[in-house]
Amino acid sequence: MSTALGVTVCGDREFRWGERTFIMGVLNLTPDSFSGDGLGSNIAAALAQARRLVAEGADILDVGGESTRPESSPLSADEELSRVISVIEKLASEITVPISIDTYKPEVARRALEAGARMINDVWGLRRDPMLAPLAAEWGVPLVIVANQREITYEDVMPEVIASLRRGIDLARDAGVARENIIIDPGIGFGKTLEGNLELIRRLGELKVLGRPILLGTSRKSMIGLVLNLPADQRLEGTAATIALGIAGGADMVRVHDVLQMGRVSRMTDAIIRGGWT
Repeated sequence: MSTALGVTVCGDREFRWGERTFIMGVLNLTPDSFSGDGLGSNIAAALAQARRLVAEGADILDVGGESTRPESSPLSADEELSRVISVIEKLASEITVPISIDTYKPEVARRALEAGARMINDVWGLRRDPMLAPLAAEWGVPLVIVANQREITYEDVMPEVIASLRRGIDLARDAGVARENIIIDPGIGFGKTLEGNLELIRRLGELKVLGRPILLGTSRKSMIGLVLNLPADQRLEGTAATIALGIAGGADMVRVHDVLQMGRVSRMTDAIIRGGWT
């Protein structure tokens, strides 16, 4: 099964959208990750975790050095670089899947690309610094645009998320980013209410109007904790429900902490939704 979304090249890999759901494994190099898996400055632990995620089936690793928790303090570029660059350099020399850099700072993204990263995941969707777009164009790498508008109150969440993502797509295209290198993310947990997050998952298919592959990041998020009254390390089943329904609604890639388990959920859901389970 294939779609009109085509193919996105990322390093030595091709993401042929529609054939299956791709798995983005999370590698948090923060000491204060909301999900409780932050590795801080422990390079050996980070490398071991990355190897495990790849062995469990991750198609790409998303490396981040700054916490996205709403109450977290922003890092300087130098602080963020000190956390991620050494790890990216070592990973790029030994793992077989591409690396994404999770940052909204162009100076961090550039250094990460020089170190071996091959995708930029901008959790602010070019709102904090649109210069990430020409950088992605310069390097010819995929750019993830996340709908993140923490300073506003959504009246009707899906149309406003679509408008936010369309703005990001237009900025990226105007900066020279190839259409096939743009991936969109509705930004679950970023500036939305519990009801808004649930509605976005319920209506995820409406994002198809934008004509770009959809990345869904729900893993261990607080909305699951609020619904189930569980801490981050007990949200596996809740995450699985959001992943399965997200794929049914049109997600093309899922960003997860528990690669082995969510890979199984994805494959089972793909067998039902897309067919071709052999």
